[in-house]
Amino acid sequence: MSEKYKFNNPEGIYFVTCTVVFWIDLFTRKEYKHVLLDTLGYYQEKRGLIIHAYCIMPSHIHMIISSSRKEETLSAIMRDFKKLSNKRILSEIGRINESRSEWLLRAFNRVGSKLKRITTNKIWMDGNHPIELDNNKMIEQRLDYIHNNPVDAEIVDEAENYLYSSARDYYNYKKGLLKVELLL
Repeated sequence: MSEKYKFNNPEGIYFVTCTVVFWIDLFTRKEYKHVLLDTLGYYQEKRGLIIHAYCIMPSHIHMIISSSRKEETLSAIMRDFKKLSNKRILSEIGRINESRSEWLLRAFNRVGSKLKRITTNKIWMDGNHPIELDNNKMIEQRLDYIHNNPVDAEIVDEAENYLYSSARDYYNYKKGLLKVELLL
C-alpha cells in the first residue's frame, strides 16, 4: 500500500484538499460555505484540529492543518469532518431555496448509490491528498497557493479581500471567519 498520500506523522503539518464530486461548484452559496466553517470550527473545539490556512473555493477547500491531540489522528478528523459536513450540507440544501436542489441531489445520489458504505448522497470525493509540509519552503509555497487560488480564479483581485480564506489573517492581520494558527 502506498505511503505517499497518508497522514504518516501524527505531529506533522499537512496540506489537504477536499473536493466535491464531479467538481460541482457547490460553494457558490454562502450558506454552504458557512456549513463548512461551522463544521471546521466544531472540529477545532471538540477534536483538536488546528487550521493554519484555508480557502473555500467553489468546488473544493484547501487547508493546512495539524492536530493538537495525539489521540486524534488527522485521518480520523478529516473522515469525520467530511461525513458531518456531508450531512449538514444535505440538510441545508433542503432548508434553503436552492434552485439546483434536484440536480445536486441527483448527482450526489448517483455517486453514493454505487457504494456499500453510503446508502444515499455523497458530496465529497474520496481522499484528501495529504502532503506533509516539513520545511519552510514547502509551507510558503502552499500558503501562497492557497491564498492566491481565488485571485487566479478571478474571484477577487487581491487575496486578502476574499472573505472565505485565511489570507485576511496573514496579510491584513484581521481576524478571518475561522480561528487560524499562523505559520511562519
